Amino acid sequence: MWTMPPTDSVLHVLSFVAVAAQSMTAALAAGRRSMDWAGVCMLGAITALGGGTIRDVLLGHYPLVWVAHPIYLAIAAAGAFATILLARLVVRLNLAFLVLDAIGLVVFTMAGCDVAWQVDASLPIVIVAGMITGCAGGVLRDILCNEVPLLFRSELYASVSVVTGLFYATAFGLNLNPPAWTLLTFALGLSFRMLAIRYRWEMPKFVFSDEER
Repeated sequence: MWTMPPTDSVLHVLSFVAVAAQSMTAALAAGRRSMDWAGVCMLGAITALGGGTIRDVLLGHYPLVWVAHPIYLAIAAAGAFATILLARLVVRLNLAFLVLDAIGLVVFTMAGCDVAWQVDASLPIVIVAGMITGCAGGVLRDILCNEVPLLFRSELYASVSVVTGLFYATAFGLNLNPPAWTLLTFALGLSFRMLAIRYRWEMPKFVFSDEER
């Protein structure tokens, strides 16, 4: 069958980076909506931790990650607040938003897979848990900012999460070095997402109107 190694230190470090990155995307989105500073920090926390919270509730994994480790809340709030101070120094805000969002998508997908494995979930559930963790926070961010979520309107997004999760979960059966494979998966997922943005790779669209009835 398939096996996965214990959570490695590389994934822990990347998770801290991803929490900060996703909270920064929320701050940038909040800035476009002229939210106050408290709203920016709150949206940052919801975006960074929302996907993991939904995953934990669905899997019955308690305590919630941010409850067991409040440092994640602090990192999310700090990332959002830092963005308030530094955003005007970033010339290409849209590019920064997309890169930070891609980092969060890939790392949270791996973290979600890891948590599902810890509760002895089957491989399909591991992949779904990774996708929920990677995508749900961004969906919450966009909904709260009254925007159509990136998941539904942009280049390959959920597909990147699924491919990342499959690569991360199944390849451990080869008994490769866990930290090295985590970094390789991160590089693969981030490259895939950025290439999808660069070359506008999209899933086929379903277009139907009353005129076609």
